[in-house]
Amino acid sequence: MLASSLLANYCTALHDDQALKVDKYLHHFQLSDKTLMDLSVRFRREMDRGLSRDTNPTAAVKMLPTFVRSTPDGTEHGEFLALDLGGSNFRVLLVKVMANGKQEVEMENQIYEIPEHIMRGCGSELFDHIADCLANFLEKLGIKDKKLPLGFTFSFPCQQTKLDESVLVYWTKSFRAYGVEGKDVVSLLKKSIQKRGDFDVDILAVINDTVGTMMTCGYDDHHCEIGLIVGTGTNACYMEQMRNLELLDGDEGRMCVNTEWGAFGDDGSLEDLRTDVDREIDAGSLNPGKQLFEKMISGLYLGEVVRLILRELSVMRHLCSRGRDLTDIKRRRLSTLSPEEEEGVERAEEVLRGLGLDPLVEDCIATQRVCQVVSTRSAHLCAAALVAVLRQIRDNKAAEKLRTTIGVDGSVYKNHSEFSRRLHKMVRRLVPDCDVRFLQSQCGSGKGAAMVTAVAYRLAVQQAERQRVLDTLRLSREQLLDVKRRMSEDMERGLSKQNHEQSSVKMLPSYVRDTPDGTEHGDFLALDLGGSSFRVLLVRVRSGKGHNVDMHHKIYSIPQETMQGTGEELFSHIVDCIADFLEYMGMSGASLPLGFTFSFPCYQTKIDQGILLKWTKGFNASGCEGQDVLTLLKDAVRRRREFDLNFVAVVNDTVGTMMTCCYEDPQCEVGLIVGTGTNCCYMEEMQNIERVEGDDGRMCVNMEWGAFGENGELDDFCTAFDHLVDDSSNYPGKQRYEKMISGMYLGEIVRNVLIDFTSKGLLFRGKLSERLKTRGIFETKFLAQIESDRLAMRQVRSILQHLGLTISTCDDSVLVKEVCSVVSRRAAQLCGAGLAAVVDKIRQNRNLNQLSITVGVDGTLYKTHPHFSSIMQETLQDLAPQCQVTFHKSEDGSGKGAALITAVACRVKSAEQQ
Repeated sequence: MLASSLLANYCTALHDDQALKVDKYLHHFQLSDKTLMDLSVRFRREMDRGLSRDTNPTAAVKMLPTFVRSTPDGTEHGEFLALDLGGSNFRVLLVKVMANGKQEVEMENQIYEIPEHIMRGCGSELFDHIADCLANFLEKLGIKDKKLPLGFTFSFPCQQTKLDESVLVYWTKSFRAYGVEGKDVVSLLKKSIQKRGDFDVDILAVINDTVGTMMTCGYDDHHCEIGLIVGTGTNACYMEQMRNLELLDGDEGRMCVNTEWGAFGDDGSLEDLRTDVDREIDAGSLNPGKQLFEKMISGLYLGEVVRLILRELSVMRHLCSRGRDLTDIKRRRLSTLSPEEEEGVERAEEVLRGLGLDPLVEDCIATQRVCQVVSTRSAHLCAAALVAVLRQIRDNKAAEKLRTTIGVDGSVYKNHSEFSRRLHKMVRRLVPDCDVRFLQSQCGSGKGAAMVTAVAYRLAVQQAERQRVLDTLRLSREQLLDVKRRMSEDMERGLSKQNHEQSSVKMLPSYVRDTPDGTEHGDFLALDLGGSSFRVLLVRVRSGKGHNVDMHHKIYSIPQETMQGTGEELFSHIVDCIADFLEYMGMSGASLPLGFTFSFPCYQTKIDQGILLKWTKGFNASGCEGQDVLTLLKDAVRRRREFDLNFVAVVNDTVGTMMTCCYEDPQCEVGLIVGTGTNCCYMEEMQNIERVEGDDGRMCVNMEWGAFGENGELDDFCTAFDHLVDDSSNYPGKQRYEKMISGMYLGEIVRNVLIDFTSKGLLFRGKLSERLKTRGIFETKFLAQIESDRLAMRQVRSILQHLGLTISTCDDSVLVKEVCSVVSRRAAQLCGAGLAAVVDKIRQNRNLNQLSITVGVDGTLYKTHPHFSSIMQETLQDLAPQCQVTFHKSEDGSGKGAALITAVACRVKSAEQQ
């Protein structure tokens, strides 16, 4: 043994000299930061090629979908079996995940050997052997009669089509069992288990060891979304956005992608970085030309790299070993070298002597330095590829600074402390905008397989419960036909003089008998009141070709206290706003015909009178219900004593919408509002309106269909969430149809579903934010934003974070989007069913086999929601196939309609006077 004093006297000088010689020879192994960044960019490019449907077939980095859609959230519990196969030994595990809230796991496992003749023999014999070992394990634990969920870690390149189906692409790691490549390994295992017939398991998932590592660490750290293996082989996986995974349908949520990055460079993209030593190792391997990146990094090859370098240094006389030729050094011994400073020299001497060599101090120092350089290159190559993955995740999240955890396993990472240190340091140097934590897997990928199975089991149970709840909000075609039939029956009752009081749909006559004919002209004032803000308009109508209408308007708000105060205060406020508008337009004192769009249920006996039946939409001004709203407005004008107006017509906003669209499309005979509230009107035959005298011609009927269901017509379709919304509304038991359709209530339905899911632990990890408990906090505009096809999941999460749900995950975002979609779809279908009853009635009124008609539509929900209109139209077409319906979107609102009704009334009156 070399004396310590000798080392002390000579080590420093010798170290510098030998290190210089080695470094000069190994300069190709030492990569600059610039080279590593370039390598990272190359790898990112290869990732994109692997993710793309068009370029994947020729990509070296295959980016294989794993069908693992979620990482552990801490609520998993139960007993799970796991198989961990990736080498000549494999493990069988029983993993008990505790439900005590402490995220505790108990494991029992046994290691079984796979004889070499089985590794290289018939594939059926391999899986029979695995089944035999599994049976032995179950028997020892006394659980052979239990059918437990099982996860299978199968650490070879596979193509998956679902979580429990995985086709082996090719063998690696000395396995050569024939009849397995191109086959589903789960099916092969099931077949072997069934052949035995003495036990059964439920194989829920098959994963590779890298995914298992990520899932193992993900149970302890919920930020973990990357798995890394650096051991006998090397690989990485990470959670990718589905929208980037072109190989699969669907663009919502995330899925773990197995990069199989060991094959990086198989297409020649690493030729400028590979050395002659790398090429020699590849040529002598079992798979020449394959897994080139892995051969520069992993433990299976690092010792051989060192051996070949030492051999060349010996040939060049940079090593002076006495004894055996260095070409005989075995790679398995050198792969255990630790590159620490003092201990490394001593360890090098020990290993070299164990190989029959008689090394000098210089030889030990050179060997240590070679190990350092080779290990450093391996760590830095690994870091460069890892940086590409980190940048991909950061860009997916559009985050300025990414915070994430990388779960790591593998003998090289675990046993070489300097390797891990260099890896960490280089990653942080190349991506300073990422806060990266490295978490070492303590239990291996077997636990990960159990965790994937536990997550799959949890997701299956949760999904079943979620779908059970959401199914109550889904309507079948038969149910929609039933809604149409009940609406038709209630319309008939509403038109009937005898049964009108029994109808929830009041079918109110509007006394609008005519539609515009193009000869209307003049200046008209219009008021448009239907919410917390209202408009005053000046509408200039010019007759002749082109139907020229010029509008000026101003929007005024109505304070909450005025909406809830006295009727006198409300109408005085409206008149104050009219006076301000006239002054704004330079028309103070002018007397103009005025049309009043009053979007609340009214009973009319003539066009210039409207008796308010009840307030809706948050209004509750006293002294108004049962009164003529035009008289209340006239009284307020008189109290002001500044101007006078000619009150011509009071109309509903739905009628105003129909008239606006009719001015542009004479076939428009139906008006529809789907906004804060919902309503419909249409041109009915006078002979069917029994409460109005006369049988000739037609009159627009204001259905007030929002009240449909007040007599129990919708009880069959109402859910617990509808009852919650109704009970907490200003008018319990009223406007039942509107509360299932309109923008004022859809957000509340969604909010109540989310609260239910959270209380059951199905969402937000069971943690409910205080803001979500607030009534009205989930605005209907969020539904439109969340359901937008262009909105990425990260933007959905930002909406949820605005609601105080800061712990929401990508999986939560996907579920919230599904809830929004189910609620809005039901609303659109209900609306379509009601509209089908309307257009079919018009067709039957006219004894037509086919009806062609236009519906004028307004309302924020219809206009801004990305899918509401198309779903409503699809439902209408399905339920009323004999009606060809065109939809005309009202661009100018119901205020213009009030002015046009006023213009038509003035035209008719003028004609009668002449």
